[in-house]
Amino acid sequence: MEHISSFLDADPFSQELGIKLESVSKNTATLSLVISEKHLNTHGTVHGGVIYTLADAAFAVASNADGTPSVAINTSITYMKAVKSGKLIAKAHEFSKNHTLGSYIVEIHDHEGEKIAVFQG
Repeated sequence: MEHISSFLDADPFSQELGIKLESVSKNTATLSLVISEKHLNTHGTVHGGVIYTLADAAFAVASNADGTPSVAINTSITYMKAVKSGKLIAKAHEFSKNHTLGSYIVEIHDHEGEKIAVFQG
């Protein structure tokens, strides 16, 4: 799993957004992002694309943690609450896996533990 740190570092978009790896273990990952002005939309809330990218990055780290190259064939996200400031935390875990496909759930919370979104990939 040592390769995962460099895996995330090799993603320029995640780096541009300020996404950080908090922890990783077999088929799980926790990433975070400190919200700044550049993450906000015209309503003053975090842009949905930023939240989606954080979730997708957590999914990518969790699904590639064992060293087997993995990509998504389908993803979806449901937004539950708008957020304006603080920190976002994305926790990804394996939901199901067989010899050809895996499914992961990523929950995104704010710094107070409120659910912001849920992603499946």
